[in-house]
Amino acid sequence: MEQITLRRLAAPVLLAWLSGGAVMAEGPAPEVRAPQAENPSRVLLVGNSYLYYSDSLHNHVRRMVMADDDAAADRLQYKSATIGGARLRDHDIDRLTTPGAIGVAEPFELVMLQGHSGAALSEKNQQVYRDAVVAANEVIRDRGGHVAIYMPHAYVAPHKSASPENTGTNDAFYTGIGNELDALVVPVGLAFEEAYRRRPEMALQQHYDGSHPTLLGSYLAAATVYATLYGANPVGNDYDYFGNIGAEDAAFLQEVARDTVAAYQSR
Repeated sequence: MEQITLRRLAAPVLLAWLSGGAVMAEGPAPEVRAPQAENPSRVLLVGNSYLYYSDSLHNHVRRMVMADDDAAADRLQYKSATIGGARLRDHDIDRLTTPGAIGVAEPFELVMLQGHSGAALSEKNQQVYRDAVVAANEVIRDRGGHVAIYMPHAYVAPHKSASPENTGTNDAFYTGIGNELDALVVPVGLAFEEAYRRRPEMALQQHYDGSHPTLLGSYLAAATVYATLYGANPVGNDYDYFGNIGAEDAAFLQEVARDTVAAYQSR
């Protein structure tokens, strides 16, 4: 496979220190600290409305990869399978990852799995997610692919389940799942928390539900996914959603993504 040339994340502790912030340095340590699939071209994202809001997360991540490598467009095969309000168990992972079933002839190199936004918030929901992700992991790995676990952002007001403890709960749960499955964890929830810490006024979630991402929230999630899946430094990436994201906001969100991934992987 041809290699995609990317700016790499380097010296994680130094990067976090240079940002001048306390970037989620505490918490459970992930055992997988680097991409398992090198520069993946065939990528599937599985989830719900958290992924498809704001022109779909897979589109933003793919465009970030292409912004760093003009030739990548000819290689990248990104697919997204989403169901509104769905839990991971609602997806037919066997069919989705069957070569050729959804328009990608060869097996996916990487599949990122996103569960229900409240999957970590009760023992019952945790068990439902765990059963589904363990089964999905087996199918994906049997076909030669790698799994990435999506750690979602926490609810904020006016959502009825908003709580300052939810980010920590998500962190512990998804990091534990990643360690159990030997899978890379994408710390999107920690990136949201860090962005709010630095700029509390920034609207990353919809004002009407305190749950779904705004365009800026989806951009931050994409930068975090990009940094995690590719081991890339998103700072300086010129993708701005065709001029719809201001330069200052894009730079800020890229820095937050870089610092969060670096700090998380250096715990």
